[in-house]
Amino acid sequence: MRHAKSAWDTDAPTDFERPLSKRGRQDAPRIGAWIQAQALKPDYIVGSPAIRAQETIHLVCETLEIPKRAIHWDQRIYGADLNNLLAILKEQPQHAKRVLLVGHNPGVAELVSYLWGDDIQLPPNGNLMPTATLAHLSISEDWTTLKYGCAQLCSLTRPKELKRTIE
Repeated sequence: MRHAKSAWDTDAPTDFERPLSKRGRQDAPRIGAWIQAQALKPDYIVGSPAIRAQETIHLVCETLEIPKRAIHWDQRIYGADLNNLLAILKEQPQHAKRVLLVGHNPGVAELVSYLWGDDIQLPPNGNLMPTATLAHLSISEDWTTLKYGCAQLCSLTRPKELKRTIE
């Protein structure tokens, strides 16, 4: 998952400290509700400690009734490229069947593209992972052998699409 929409018009001293925007605070729980409705509750959560990612994860977890202590923060996710994100996923506990990784673009989009492989289908605007987008990928491999194209895309859920179905 990519973090929800962040606010640019704040007095946050650094990019790392930028909070969510109003839209981001609405979109994150919407994705959490979708995860709940699809019975896709993660059994392991790892995320960037950047403020906007933390707020996204907290809102999703609040919707899913997952306690904050169950969240694992990994500084390497902030600004991570494909190789870093693959390394982080390969370190996840082998007992974890469903992992929710929350990070930033371009790394998250690169990760989804790599795991999805040659069958990837970009939307007309070319933005695979807009803010608060959740890619649900099924991987038959274990976490230590994530090869190009090893995943099947089950769904790509964007909050804008959910808004239309809810309203």
